[in-house]
Amino acid sequence: MITWRRATEGDFPLLQRWLAQPHVARWWNHETSAEAVARDFGASARGEEPSEDLLVLLDGRPLGLVQRCRLADYPEYLAELAAVTEVSGETVTLDYLIGDPEQVGRGHGPRMIRAVVRATWRDYPYAPAVLIPVPAANRASWRALEKAGLRRVAEVELEPDSPASGRAHHLYRVARPGEG
Repeated sequence: MITWRRATEGDFPLLQRWLAQPHVARWWNHETSAEAVARDFGASARGEEPSEDLLVLLDGRPLGLVQRCRLADYPEYLAELAAVTEVSGETVTLDYLIGDPEQVGRGHGPRMIRAVVRATWRDYPYAPAVLIPVPAANRASWRALEKAGLRRVAEVELEPDSPASGRAHHLYRVARPGEG
């Protein structure tokens, strides 16, 4: 069973290990020192910033991380996406990773994404859609989105999170049920 909770400062050593894994580091390009993880995840863990860092559990064991936020809470990111597609500020976006390399390729990514998207409709009652940019080079990620029921709506150039990603991105979207 897939469940999640907000990541806490006690989870930072686990996030640090996950971010250092080659299959994660290629796409996340994140510093993995204890100080960097505390700096970059601390405000969310303390509830001081509007994004959520959700520690995802599979049958009670840590599986991955989902970052979730409303685009309106990050105006620069909203503007970057609005320049390439029609998007409302109430739209939610996700980023995600499977931390344990032993769990990669087992179908957990689509299950994790599908579960968080379903919960988003409840947790964000004004969100008309979930919109997720993914590097075109990250085939495993965009395939997970497709298996989770999102559909590709555009191919765009965006500033990459990681130099290995390149600027080419696919935009995936799913509308709130009943909104088309």
